Amino acid sequence: MPEINQEEFALPYFREIGFVRRKCPSCGSNYWAAPNQAACGEVPCSPYSFIGNPPTKRRYTLAEMRIQFMDYFAERGHSRVKPYPIVARWRNDVYLVGASIYDFQPYVTEGTMPPPANPLVISQPCIRFTDIEQVGAAGRHMSIFEMGGAHAFNYPNKEIYWKDDTVRYHHKLLSDVMGVPSESITYKEHFWSGGGNAGPDLEGIVSGLEISTLVFMQYKVQGDELIGLPIRTVDTGYGMERWAWLSQGSPSGFHAVYGPLLTQVLGLAKVDLDESTLSSLTSAAGIYGASSRSSRDAYVEATALETGRDEEAFRSVVQTLEAAYAITDHTKSISFLLAEGVVPSNVGEGYLTRLIIRRAARLARQLGILQELPGIIEGQIKLWGGEFHLLREMRGEILEGLRIEVEKYEETISKGSEVVLRLSKELSSRGIRKIPTDQLVLLYDSQGLAPEIVKESAEKVGVEVEIPENFLTLVAERHSKPTTSLEVSSSEPEWEAKLKDLPATRASYYDDAYQTRFQSKIVAKVAENAVVLDQTCFYPEGGGQPADHGELRFGDRKLKVTNVQKFGNIIVHFLDQPIDQEIDLVEGEIDWQRRVNLMRHHTGTHALIGAARRVLGEHVWQAGAQKEVESSRLDITHFREISGKERERIERLVNQVILRDLPVHVAWMAREKAEAKYGYRLYQGGAVPGSKIRVVRIQGWDAEACGGTHCKRTGELGVFRIEKMSKLQDGVERIIFSAGEPALKQINQQSEALAKASELLKTTPDKLPESIKAIVAEIDSLQKELGKVHAKAMDAHVKQLKKRAISLGTVRLVLAKTAKRKGIDAVEVANQLKESDPSLIAVIFEVSERVQVVAAAGDEAVKAGVNAGQIVSEASKVLGGGGGGRPFFATGGGSSKDKVDEALKIASQTVTKQLSIAIPAEGISNAGQA
Repeated sequence: MPEINQEEFALPYFREIGFVRRKCPSCGSNYWAAPNQAACGEVPCSPYSFIGNPPTKRRYTLAEMRIQFMDYFAERGHSRVKPYPIVARWRNDVYLVGASIYDFQPYVTEGTMPPPANPLVISQPCIRFTDIEQVGAAGRHMSIFEMGGAHAFNYPNKEIYWKDDTVRYHHKLLSDVMGVPSESITYKEHFWSGGGNAGPDLEGIVSGLEISTLVFMQYKVQGDELIGLPIRTVDTGYGMERWAWLSQGSPSGFHAVYGPLLTQVLGLAKVDLDESTLSSLTSAAGIYGASSRSSRDAYVEATALETGRDEEAFRSVVQTLEAAYAITDHTKSISFLLAEGVVPSNVGEGYLTRLIIRRAARLARQLGILQELPGIIEGQIKLWGGEFHLLREMRGEILEGLRIEVEKYEETISKGSEVVLRLSKELSSRGIRKIPTDQLVLLYDSQGLAPEIVKESAEKVGVEVEIPENFLTLVAERHSKPTTSLEVSSSEPEWEAKLKDLPATRASYYDDAYQTRFQSKIVAKVAENAVVLDQTCFYPEGGGQPADHGELRFGDRKLKVTNVQKFGNIIVHFLDQPIDQEIDLVEGEIDWQRRVNLMRHHTGTHALIGAARRVLGEHVWQAGAQKEVESSRLDITHFREISGKERERIERLVNQVILRDLPVHVAWMAREKAEAKYGYRLYQGGAVPGSKIRVVRIQGWDAEACGGTHCKRTGELGVFRIEKMSKLQDGVERIIFSAGEPALKQINQQSEALAKASELLKTTPDKLPESIKAIVAEIDSLQKELGKVHAKAMDAHVKQLKKRAISLGTVRLVLAKTAKRKGIDAVEVANQLKESDPSLIAVIFEVSERVQVVAAAGDEAVKAGVNAGQIVSEASKVLGGGGGGRPFFATGGGSSKDKVDEALKIASQTVTKQLSIAIPAEGISNAGQA
């Protein structure tokens, strides 16, 4: 953190109110306060003194505090701005809004576009997964909160206000409006960084509680460097929940925010603690902290001692209390995330949503109130839906999303113990007695298994699990941002160097997507077979749309354009042959059939996303798309597999849009105006850079920011056909479709296939389902009969082998070489032999293209010393392969068929060694072909 010098905050207002700069004797931080303030004022340097004794003139609910804050700044020239969504779809570097300034980064803070107002005031819901394990502990940590932001953007030629007025506004809201004594307020120096920007800040503290952060943003963070910004931004974050808590002096921040809903959850969890004990617990947590188990143990011990309670019994009650606090907090986060259409999955914001749902479900399961989660969510919708209307509008989808994810979680738990036991036994067999942290993370990411579930299962077989105290924070950090904010080709720096002095290419395809021919000047030959033109109708690859193909002509030569790429604002055309002569003018012609197919598929994508949203729900968002000439794909977020009826409805809706022949409007708009008019659904294809964005709108159906080529009217698609649907991954469904001529081709191919099938089955297409149903029934009947035949053959084979078993003391051995036969499965044979006699060990060598070795041992045989895994391992080595398993069962094999007899001998020797006896000579001769 850069050092903050004394002059940074030597403000006129501090001199006016008599505040001086001092160093805290406890934490060493510099702070500004009244001369009699001996410490920085924040816990643990100073205790909470507001609990039970609020320093304000009156008490505020969170809603009242929001109104007071907004009104205060509106009266002082700040324009009110509505809160942005929590999911930051307009950005490509973060998934969720973590502070009010995220709404304006990077475009406003870096000067790319103007702010919606200047200065402005906003109360922005935010979600942070930092220190999520601490949510519930200490009574103050929350994953979701409202950040009151008073923002001013200071340009080189226009100053709004800076440090002095920022502190003045803050101080007077506390002292003049809310009645907090000036000498109770301190300002602690700090340096803030977040969302790609940074600057020095002051943390506002009252009675031990940090309530505000006043950031003076003046740097852009690039790696380890701080680069000065031309725009200096006042970025203040007033923690609305903490201001409300300060004014109420309640036992915890959760009491101040959630009131009756928290009382309901505490009742369900059977937490019965009086206000005095709850207040003591929160106060102790402030002193001891909640960042580690030892600190949490310390505040529990201190409170137990203070209140005269048995420490162990009290610890159990506190764990239940903290779980109830966390469930109350998490269900609000879940409600807001699901309301904005996030589908729990294994990627992006879907991953973070899954993480918090599953933590809430695990805690509720521990308390025996998992079935109460929907009711608690209903309470959240009721509590916050008045201010945040989307919660009420999306109520059904919120509850449905929760139900499906909790079901998946329950399924994960039931299957999870099996996965963990297998892993634990495997580690144990390799002498590893502890599951490493990276394996815990992998189990969480791939299987959704919480480390507590892993620990419970692993320790049953003697494998230790040490759960990092910040496990979920580590996991959340790994998934909190996209892995890269831009898609950069490895060759792009090379091209940038080649193109740096060239003028921008005029993109004529935006003027008229139907223009097929054009004349242009060659600006530069940038490679043997690559040229830059002054203007072009060739669309470069981008936005999931492939590049146009076509020809460039000059004189009597025709060169094929095989690829077109855009680097910055310069378009490069790649040709099938080098240009070996000096020319100035060329005539270009695009491949129209390719272009029109891509246009239809691109417009079809927009029509399809609108239809999917109307059929499946408002939670549907584009998760990926690729347009191709013959067919295209659209990946969408959805809770479950799309049914046949839903597919039919989606397809019908798109074709109705085609029949209605709706106009497709294309317009360049200022980003802020486009967002105000169409909302953040604009960003279906992801974040779009720049102060202006190109909006493609199917009238009354869909509007998106898009840079592709499109039809003028939906009727030009002709016909739309869904070819295939599949599950891409959990929470993401893939739709393969075609439009126009490719769709007609698909329809014709399917008609021909139906006609051929009808001819083969000697029926008509309309009666084809009945004919197929009859054939399937007949096949099922024949398969059942065949199954009976196979079962009889298997039974006879097992009995034949069992008769050949030889006695080795208390153990009986079946050693057999068999050819692979239909209906006879070596694994099933070995298992049936084992099940028929607990003292029997069966070793089967099944010969086909390779040799499969299967060994199965009954309980008594294993007790006598038989180990199937070792037998298979030794025999498989002879066969040039490998294998192994457990004492009861093992498989393996190899490709050396000529060594089967030698492998049989090794298997019999391994058995006798395990039993410490010699095998009779006739035993080996009995182990021949079965």
